[in-house]
Amino acid sequence: MVLQLTVADVMTQPVLTVTPDTPLQQAVQMISEHHVSGLPVVDADGRLIGELTEQDLMVRESGVDAGPYVMLLDSVIYLRNPLNWDKQVHQVLGTNVSDLMRKDSHSCGTDLPLPKAASQLHERGTQRLFVLDENDHPVGVITRGDVVRALASHQGG
Repeated sequence: MVLQLTVADVMTQPVLTVTPDTPLQQAVQMISEHHVSGLPVVDADGRLIGELTEQDLMVRESGVDAGPYVMLLDSVIYLRNPLNWDKQVHQVLGTNVSDLMRKDSHSCGTDLPLPKAASQLHERGTQRLFVLDENDHPVGVITRGDVVRALASHQGG
């Protein structure tokens, strides 16, 4: 039953991470190749200190708003020409993650019940929660899509 599941039961792992010194070009490539919309930023000890998202890449540095888009099971479907996004991203590839990262990332522990994780995702207006161990190291990520898939796979059972 879904009510008995925890974040650890449905989170995606392992989680890809970057550091503030990671070249932005490398982070963009990771986001693109692994089809994720954001990456946790960790310090030298591996503790979560922020995040870098697709939206950050587009809005903060290029000045181009992502405009209308749809999130469907963790995939971003832009309703404008995606070629414009590529052009703008190439303008910022000479910088590091620290230049664009946001320091207010959303996280939770592995033992958080799935219904509470769903509530946090909704209340915080975020697409993802980074799942942390007792030392604040990211061990996974849970997204809105993960919650929907868990609900779908446990229907009727």
